[in-house]
Amino acid sequence: MLHNIVFVAGLFATAQVARTECNIPERRERDNDIILPAVTQEVVPPPTSNFFCDFERLPPFKAALLRTTLITATAGTCYGWPSPTIPYLQSNKSTIPTSHDQGSWIVSIMILCSALTPVPSAYFADRFGRKTTLLLGAVPFILGWVLIIVANSVPVLYVARMFSGLGYGIVYTVAPMYTGEIATNEVRGALSTLITLMNKIGILSQYCIGPYVKMHTLASINLILPILFVVTFIFMPESPYYYLRFERTERAERSLRRLRQGDIRTELKSIEINVQEDMRNRGTWCDLVRVPTNRKSLWISLGIFTIQQLCGSAAVVAYAQNIFGKTNGLLEAHEQSMILGLVQVCTCVLSVILVDRVGRKPLLLLSALGVGLMNGTLGTYYFFQAADKDSVGHLHWVPLAAILIYIVCYAIGLSTVPYVIIGEMFPTNVKLYASCIAHIYTGIAMFAVQKLFQVVGDMCGIYTVFWGFCAFSLLGLVFMMVALPETKGKSFASIQAQLRREVVRDNSNTLMASEY
Repeated sequence: MLHNIVFVAGLFATAQVARTECNIPERRERDNDIILPAVTQEVVPPPTSNFFCDFERLPPFKAALLRTTLITATAGTCYGWPSPTIPYLQSNKSTIPTSHDQGSWIVSIMILCSALTPVPSAYFADRFGRKTTLLLGAVPFILGWVLIIVANSVPVLYVARMFSGLGYGIVYTVAPMYTGEIATNEVRGALSTLITLMNKIGILSQYCIGPYVKMHTLASINLILPILFVVTFIFMPESPYYYLRFERTERAERSLRRLRQGDIRTELKSIEINVQEDMRNRGTWCDLVRVPTNRKSLWISLGIFTIQQLCGSAAVVAYAQNIFGKTNGLLEAHEQSMILGLVQVCTCVLSVILVDRVGRKPLLLLSALGVGLMNGTLGTYYFFQAADKDSVGHLHWVPLAAILIYIVCYAIGLSTVPYVIIGEMFPTNVKLYASCIAHIYTGIAMFAVQKLFQVVGDMCGIYTVFWGFCAFSLLGLVFMMVALPETKGKSFASIQAQLRREVVRDNSNTLMASEY
């Protein structure tokens, strides 16, 4: 019964966000010093369903956004798939006998391969279009699930996960680009929540379905999502920004007309001005290290992404069922994993609500402190369990409670705020390059965490791994206190001005120190 309750709760969370999306009124504001004409605010009738609004009432661009999130949900299924599957593969019931080392490769090789595609996919998105690249990104997912359906050996599973990784890297490079360009200013923040939410829904689906079906059946179910994405998304328009980059104004106008309701001339002119400005100030890869403010932003951003990965989140999600399986709680390991997935879904919206109210830096500091303390708690619990299992028998609730608190703390800061930071600290002409480097770096770091979690846990005990995560989290807390500027409520221009002042101050301090 628990898995039914969890799954329905997840659907309810999705529906609430969908209903919110349906009721955001359209408006026009001052943008890029162009005064846009005001329009009468439309009164949207209440939805006829308790959960889902009528899809046909959605403005066209919101329909495109919802269809885009199908591919991010697909990425979530790939990310969450190992949690119920690896325990089965390593059990006596498995038709594909798998060692612990092989299991760690099945988990981590997807993330390693995801680091290979950000740069090529960014090039393809600029050369052939965002829509075309996203459709191509669904192909590796389809191939991956088909290979798992027919798999009869571990090497086939390796290849399947490699394909999934290639798709994962494409999606998380191009999907934010496409959705950011077709969305209106009013819903761009809510949109980032919806993309994250659908990823978490994909993970939750694996926790809820995986323990009750065979591995090949689960892959068959997961295959539906990328196929559904291709069938529905192929009818969506290309981004008008892409067309204007090549001065295809008529196509850009047709695309924007399909995405908007009402007069589009002013918005089209605004987009055209933005694109022309970006094209005049095009940056290069070298500008990331040549320009002092970009260089400072880069090492701060990579430092935050290092903390994000070395706090252990990737390992906790991928190995959730194995981690819970080491305890003798009142609930089964897969039931505890379902609760974990549900908490992820419910809290992924929380940071977006708080980030513009509390600020980026306080959320990241609170997040790092919380995950550090919970990692320390888990390490201590498993240490005493390894020394004397009976000594912690009455504390069987500790791992579940600690991991749930961990997930909440991670969700409010380290999960989403680093992507806000990288979007704010770089100027437009190098933002894509910085995003690609961040994706590649994060993929490599995530691979290392997922691969070494199993290896170090087997060699030194799982408590050693959690204590290591604790140490990195607390070191990251100190790093962010010292190095990270607050960007809440500041324009891009003021953020760049603040970074320039800090660079000048740092250079002055370095010069004074060298004189002594």
